[in-house]
Amino acid sequence: LPVKKKPRTFYTAEQLEELEKTFQEDHYPDSEKRREIAAVVGVTPQRILVWFQNRRAKWRKLQKLSIKGNRKHPASSA
Repeated sequence: LPVKKKPRTFYTAEQLEELEKTFQEDHYPDSEKRREIAAVVGVTPQRILVWFQNRRAKWRKLQKLSIKGNRKHPASSA
């Protein structure tokens, strides 16, 4: 039987602001912290887990691009 995907969760600006603020403090919240965040944001802890996984992937990608960009365009010493 095919596995049914969960519908996409859309976050409000306020929810994203709270999630981003928490991400700046801790990239790897434990299950207790995820439950607290879920209560504040108003979604399930599982959705919080997935959001953090996706946010870390985005963060790593941005880090890689930043390092690549620095090598291609070194700051000119004027």
